[in-house]
Amino acid sequence: MSEESSETAPGTSLEKDVLDELGDDKLQEIAGLLGTDAAGAQDVVGTTVTALSGNLQEKAEDPAEAEEVQQAFAEAAPPQGIAGFGGFGGLAAGGMLSGVLAKMSRPVANAVAKKTGLPAASVTRVIELLIPVLLTVLTKRASASKPTGGGGGGLGDLLGQILGGKRK
Repeated sequence: MSEESSETAPGTSLEKDVLDELGDDKLQEIAGLLGTDAAGAQDVVGTTVTALSGNLQEKAEDPAEAEEVQQAFAEAAPPQGIAGFGGFGGLAAGGMLSGVLAKMSRPVANAVAKKTGLPAASVTRVIELLIPVLLTVLTKRASASKPTGGGGGGLGDLLGQILGGKRK
């Protein structure tokens, strides 16, 4: 059943894919952490995923920070490079991309906390739960994303495809 949803991923929002990957049990766990219901947890997850993916895209587009993101993706990639990084290497065990997302978690938690009125510590815990799920979704999207051409349009374009952004 999740195979069907991953087949439709190109038109699916990153937020929806993360929620699908989370499943009801994890969503209930997040709701419990936040002291809210499933709908409230979905809102926080959506806001958090949007903020994390936006920050990752911005980092990739910033010449001063793009190298760190590129290194994270390269470390996660098998030897054939970014075009073939369907497995994301050892990210589940805490690879560099996981570290990049973790570094972004504090500012994202503060922004989400400010927007939602929730305690930053609770939002931080939610982000800790979301990072492995987000990595799983990015892995699936990356393996489904067939970059056109060998050299491609760069990391920003690839991340735009994977994250579902239409940004330039």
